[in-house]
Amino acid sequence: MSTFGALNTAYRGLSAAQQAMDLAGHNISNAGTDGYTRQRIEQSAVAAPAAMGLAAAGPQVGQGVSVDRIARLGNALLDASARTTAATAGYTAQRSSAYQQIEATLNEPGTDGLSARLQSFWSAWQDVANQPDAPAPASALIQAGAQVASTLSAGYGALDAQWTATRSDAQSMVASLNDAAAQVAALNKSIRSTLGAGGSANELIDARSRLTETIASLAGGTVREEADGTATVYLGGNALVSGDSARAVQLAGANTMANVASGAPTLVWADRPGQTVGLDGGSIAGALSVLAPANGGNGGAIAEAAAQYNAVAASLASSVNAVHSAGQTPTGAAGGNFFALSASLPAAQGLSVVPAGAAGIASGAAGAGALDGSTADAIAQLGLAPGSPDASWTAFVTATGSASRGAQQQGDLADTAAANAKQAQASNASVSLDEENVNLLAAQHAYQAAARVLTAVDQALDTLINHTGTVGL
Repeated sequence: MSTFGALNTAYRGLSAAQQAMDLAGHNISNAGTDGYTRQRIEQSAVAAPAAMGLAAAGPQVGQGVSVDRIARLGNALLDASARTTAATAGYTAQRSSAYQQIEATLNEPGTDGLSARLQSFWSAWQDVANQPDAPAPASALIQAGAQVASTLSAGYGALDAQWTATRSDAQSMVASLNDAAAQVAALNKSIRSTLGAGGSANELIDARSRLTETIASLAGGTVREEADGTATVYLGGNALVSGDSARAVQLAGANTMANVASGAPTLVWADRPGQTVGLDGGSIAGALSVLAPANGGNGGAIAEAAAQYNAVAASLASSVNAVHSAGQTPTGAAGGNFFALSASLPAAQGLSVVPAGAAGIASGAAGAGALDGSTADAIAQLGLAPGSPDASWTAFVTATGSASRGAQQQGDLADTAAANAKQAQASNASVSLDEENVNLLAAQHAYQAAARVLTAVDQALDTLINHTGTVGL
């Protein structure tokens, strides 16, 4: 190698050390940047030039160092684990939140819960049985019945509002999913063109990685890295993002809980409305699971709870009316229905008290006289009978509490798994300031050494060029 070749070798070392210092500074600057993946310079030795001429048989010195690329130190396995656990956490979080809201509407145990209202209602019938012709117990009974009806109506209304709000949230999540997919497609295009031009797309890949995690938390799915640097995102085996194009999805099905039985909300492809999107996790899947129609205890949590409210209302009206209609009022009139159910409303919202005063309450048996309270006493005992509205409600409250605790435990476990996966991902990809300081010092010393080589070669060239033939002068 010529002396001028040594000058180029020293310059290569100087340039590589400069880039190493710049990259260390870049890593340090982004130590607190969310989603940033640390980077490293990959170098290789430049081989000696092909030997020719008189020096062909002699040993040849290499030509220094080459900076091949700036590597992004991510881990595909850890990234996939973070996405998978995020999908599970998103799904369980939606279900846990739904069950907690349902449990909150029950107000059990408590003075405002249906159990307390029913107890007051049966107790009011006992008071009427003791004083069949007195207006005060009758008025208290009518008020207690109205409170039961109001509690059932309010509980059902809260569930209806929860269903509507959950569907609205699902619609917002779908919009976020479509936006994230479009951004991934745009980043794919930028990454492909940047890599094709020989540039570094590490920051673009970081941004895309954050978006694919967002997609996973919303809808699950898988990601496959392609040879051209793009990423293909799959939902249920179908591509949501492929290259620089993204497919949109949309919600189909019922918009209200009243219509859910005719078509549950589902996620479909916008370009193929009849094709359901396969979801294997994510908050959208969790929301859709609780929005499903009632199915004998195996349907959506909200609709199942609403069905229980209706069942209790219907059972209450049926059991009370069956006894009340066979009785007789203090005035001797035949007893009719104590409760009425509106045909145009759900049972829980259409329940109302028929009698307006003591004259309309059948407190005694037919032909037993105005002071007989046997019918009222029989109704007062309905709450203790097997299969009573009280027993049905208690079983429902117990089952809801158990399901809520189970959903919360699953959510906690999923959150822990997601946090551990993110921690493992961060441990591999995040910046260590101590490590970067060491790298910075090493690059600084390399730069100083390369500069010293450059100075030495420069001095040698100066001697060779400017001082040859001046010996002794």
